[in-house]
Amino acid sequence: MSGSGLVVHPDATVLASAVASRLVVRLLDAQADRGEAAVVLTGGRVAAAVLRAVGDLPASTAIDWSRVDIWWGDERFLPAGDPDRNETQARAALLDALPLDPQRVHAMPAADGPDGGDPEAAAARYAAVLDRVAAGPGTAPLPRFDVLMLGVGEDGHVASVFPGHPVTGETRPVAAVRDSPKPPPTRITLTLPTINTADEVWLVAAGADKAAAVGRAYGGADPVAVPASGVRGVRRTWWLLDRAAADEIAVAPAAPADSSPAG
Repeated sequence: MSGSGLVVHPDATVLASAVASRLVVRLLDAQADRGEAAVVLTGGRVAAAVLRAVGDLPASTAIDWSRVDIWWGDERFLPAGDPDRNETQARAALLDALPLDPQRVHAMPAADGPDGGDPEAAAARYAAVLDRVAAGPGTAPLPRFDVLMLGVGEDGHVASVFPGHPVTGETRPVAAVRDSPKPPPTRITLTLPTINTADEVWLVAAGADKAAAVGRAYGGADPVAVPASGVRGVRRTWWLLDRAAADEIAVAPAAPADSSPAG
């Protein structure tokens, strides 16, 4: 049965460290259960800080990184290696230092990739990769995602699903986004139905500029107006915040200093 949880940390630095610890434990638990694990990454400053913190944790060396699938929730449709791409930032923060299996690192297509400047074709290509990886035992429609991490925008967007944008109603697994209200204007994103297949969805936010959107989403606003309110993990949905981002949540208990990550 799906449940939700809220953990509030004193500041963004503590938040990043705590999320990193939680992620390491979750990946270790997944590998203990079935020999492999999968995580969907997000972009942004807090996400990069989380990945850097993972690299600093001695326990991360216990993960068999060659048996971890890396996915992305969305991507800026820019040339490969562009510093604004989520993939580029994740590689610099952590991935390039890990013994990953390149076949398990599933970057979203770039604007100078095989589909050129066609984001619809690039989105379809990523959907095909999802389908191919899922076509194992059980032939599930999508791969299993142990953890799917999301930032929360000041407007309440998650991944590249923006308030009032047609992509909020998209049912295909992956969609192209044109005319994004946040630059760059062209993106690729997992859609809300795909996001909601993850075992656990983690909404990670820091800063006072996120407080209004977090408060509205946590309070159950219309997902068309506040897409963050429309995401749910199959097993668990975690709101992982710093105090500033949690300021407009009615009840926001502080996390104990010695709290351990959920497995």
